[in-house]
Amino acid sequence: MPATTETILGVFAHVDTTVRALEDLKAKGYHDLTVYTPVPVHEIEEVLERDRPVSRVRLFTLIGGLTGMASGFLLTIWSSLQWGLTTGGKPVASIPPFVVIAFELTILFGGIATVLGMALLGRLPRLTPSPSFDPRFTNDRFGVAIHVAPGRGGSVREILRAAGADEVRP
Repeated sequence: MPATTETILGVFAHVDTTVRALEDLKAKGYHDLTVYTPVPVHEIEEVLERDRPVSRVRLFTLIGGLTGMASGFLLTIWSSLQWGLTTGGKPVASIPPFVVIAFELTILFGGIATVLGMALLGRLPRLTPSPSFDPRFTNDRFGVAIHVAPGRGGSVREILRAAGADEVRP
């Protein structure tokens, strides 16, 4: 059974050559990229984040927050109706004191939903290491792995070599 994608790895020594390679690859229509860096680099992040759609994690946060707010009000109103202590002629289900509990549960559920959304959409945890990872990427080298259809690897190799890759391997 033939492979559905081929991975080409370019190893770079400098940030500027890595950024040049990423920009050339994006300009040629290659968007399925994985970049390995020993430290966070803002220039690489800017190139990768350009034209990327907005993350769907924020929907998890919104749904979690609304669920938390609704459960906060339901919990407090249900509790006051079960054990009603009418004092001073005030209503049993008075909304202003319940806002604090609803706010706290909004923050709690929103935070938990955000973490769950990041784990689900990021496909975490990864139990198998990436086959294109090289231990040098944690020390002093930058890596760019491009996932392409079989047969298109030649043009990717040329782009990486032209950008200044120290090493290009399949």
